[in-house]
Amino acid sequence: MKTKIGILSIALLCGQLIFAQIATSKLIKGQVRNALIPVEDVIVFNTKHNLGTAVNAYGSFEIRASVSDTLVFSSLVFKSKRIILTEKDFLASHVIVPLDVFTNELAEVIILAKKEMNPISGSTQKIVDLQFFDDAKSSPKNTAMLSDQTIDKGMDFVRIYKGILKTMRKDNPGKQDFYKDTTFADYVISHVNYSFLSSTLGLRDDEIKLFLVYCENDSKSRTLMDPALEFQLLDFLSNKNKEFKRITAN
Repeated sequence: MKTKIGILSIALLCGQLIFAQIATSKLIKGQVRNALIPVEDVIVFNTKHNLGTAVNAYGSFEIRASVSDTLVFSSLVFKSKRIILTEKDFLASHVIVPLDVFTNELAEVIILAKKEMNPISGSTQKIVDLQFFDDAKSSPKNTAMLSDQTIDKGMDFVRIYKGILKTMRKDNPGKQDFYKDTTFADYVISHVNYSFLSSTLGLRDDEIKLFLVYCENDSKSRTLMDPALEFQLLDFLSNKNKEFKRITAN
């Protein structure tokens, strides 16, 4: 009996704490702006209270939050942004959030000077088949060998180095991140079946990219960019899809 009363007391206490936390949150108004193009299709998410909304055609939004909450802004056109709310934000009539447009920067291209090559006339196979023998005057001294040891044509240091390196990698394989230069959205598109995104998650073609950008703002997304974690990735996408649907439905 005492155990049941204790459990009930703990449950009531937790409920009061949650209710008090929600009660202290206030409805904050804001507007997302950009000086160049109209702002639309931006998702605003409160990471603390697990709440979200989408901006309207004028870039305005309303969301419940409290001081020190983090708001995350996700969009296809604009760079993602995080802001931490302060008391000053709640005193203002609305919060102004400037977003920067994505810019496609071209990678640096280095053009090397073209070298003039003089082709060898006739068949070159004869040259390949020729065998050359060193003589005392033309052969450099092999300083890696002791004076009382000799070996025909010296040591192949390149082959020795490759052999040692191969053995070291085999015995001590290092962790390599093959996807460090790939975004989470691009990784999912190339590794997850389209039918899972469209049929299982119920995402329209125009929603898929925005949904994946929304997922990128969760730090956990980068840890799942590994083919060995396929099931964890699908589970993550399913859970994030519930949040995304709840936000975009408003």
